[in-house]
Amino acid sequence: MAKKIAVLITDLFEDIEYTDPKEKLEAAGHTLITIEKEAGNIVKGKQGDSTVTIDKGIDEVAPDDFDALLLPGGFSPDQLRGDDRFVDFTKVFADQGKPIMAICHGPQLLINADVLKGRTVTGVKPIVPDLINAGANFKDEEVIVCQNNLVTSRTPDDLPAFNRESLRVLEG
Repeated sequence: MAKKIAVLITDLFEDIEYTDPKEKLEAAGHTLITIEKEAGNIVKGKQGDSTVTIDKGIDEVAPDDFDALLLPGGFSPDQLRGDDRFVDFTKVFADQGKPIMAICHGPQLLINADVLKGRTVTGVKPIVPDLINAGANFKDEEVIVCQNNLVTSRTPDDLPAFNRESLRVLEG
């Protein structure tokens, strides 16, 4: 069954950590809605390969409008976690047990939402101490699926496994 997926994204996202999952998720029939501060904003990937025109502003949406959440990495999550609206949005998904897919630096929003205690996750090396300090059980593996609703991966090299497990969790 097709899902409606919220994507929290802003400037300096890791290009392929958005474009590759987007391609695979849309090919499977899912709809992705990009969310930033304002609809119509154009955000740029840190590699300069991608631009994204934002579909919705954070004040126009509610977590109940979506079935799942995608958190691409790069510097985007670090910027977004400074705004409580994005942190609170993320927290609702976790509290409701909805699927969350976070790669690379994506889990930074989960750290700030304080929803990682007791969860098993992975992430890019620079955020490992933050994951552990947030109470997560860190594993250095290409993909971790925790409680069949949280998919995490480390780097773009892990995208095949990340995409495979994200699609599997969304089927559930």
